[in-house]
Amino acid sequence: MDAMTQPVTEPGPPGASTGFRWSGVPWWLIALIATIAFFAFKVVTDPEWRQAFDFIRRGLSMTLIITAAGFVIAVVLGLIIGLARISKNVVLSNLAMYYIEFIRGVPVIVTIFMFSLVVWGQWLNDAGVPVPSQAIRATMALGFIYAAFIAEVFRAGIESISTGQREAGESVGLSKRDILRFIVLPQAIRNIMPALGNDLIALLKDSSLVSILAVRELTQMTRLYTGSTFQFMNGYLVLTGFYLVLTLSLSLLLRWYERRIQVPGH
Repeated sequence: MDAMTQPVTEPGPPGASTGFRWSGVPWWLIALIATIAFFAFKVVTDPEWRQAFDFIRRGLSMTLIITAAGFVIAVVLGLIIGLARISKNVVLSNLAMYYIEFIRGVPVIVTIFMFSLVVWGQWLNDAGVPVPSQAIRATMALGFIYAAFIAEVFRAGIESISTGQREAGESVGLSKRDILRFIVLPQAIRNIMPALGNDLIALLKDSSLVSILAVRELTQMTRLYTGSTFQFMNGYLVLTGFYLVLTLSLSLLLRWYERRIQVPGH
């Protein structure tokens, strides 16, 4: 190929570089993975760490059950409260706002105590309502607490849908209920999925608070282990490793979903 037929390469802008950039490396992720790898190495090689791991992991299933069940309750109740929050009915909207502000104004641990020990343990018990186990009461308490936060997420998502789409639904003869069901909610839920994911991660971490009710999830199992062996460092570092793995997995899944919904055609 002679000089007349060789392609011409346009010079890049000043300072541009197509090479490797250290600034683009996710050092935070590498550091977290290295931390988890260190914990895993200690569990495999150190008998005391392995003993702590074997004991504490018995609470993993309870943590996952409480998180999943509590989140389902929170989403269902949060949707109802969120719809009431934007309702034109003054009574419904004010009751929803009262619930949201009341729950958000009280610490989570205090609400868990109130719901589990006062509402269920005393009021409903005195009224003849059977009292469920502490695990069920704790799960319901977390669900009712996070419903207040998720209600605001639903409200924001619904209000983000343009009125033009509602008007288009009305123009083809859809009722307000059908417009909400087939037009507004599907788009709103798609938009708020990242926010719901953040609430799921927060609920997972707050599930550790139910250990105050002696529910045998991860944190309570750690308290039992350290109380009998006095191996506080091993116990709580293993517990830290469990929560890091769970929350990092959910966080990476959420980041993947956020990138996916930003790609045209998905």
